[in-house]
Amino acid sequence: MKILYFAWIRERTGIAQEEVDLPGEIKTVEGFLNWLKTRGEEFDYALENPSAVRVALDREHCSDFSQPLAGVNEIALFPPMTGG
Repeated sequence: MKILYFAWIRERTGIAQEEVDLPGEIKTVEGFLNWLKTRGEEFDYALENPSAVRVALDREHCSDFSQPLAGVNEIALFPPMTGG
């Protein structure tokens, strides 16, 4: 699974992108985010407020964290977007 990190999430984790093998028990976006938080203090810090994290699955915005990950190849994590 390819994971992309953007903006302050990238700054807090220190990683722009990575390839990982998800544990078999990770089935949903929520499970994925919970698993990421266990990977170290930097991930726990970056994901301490899940409502401030946006997720895209294969470049499609995902607002439902119960969304299954079956068949997903790429997950992107980014902060809410604002414009001006």
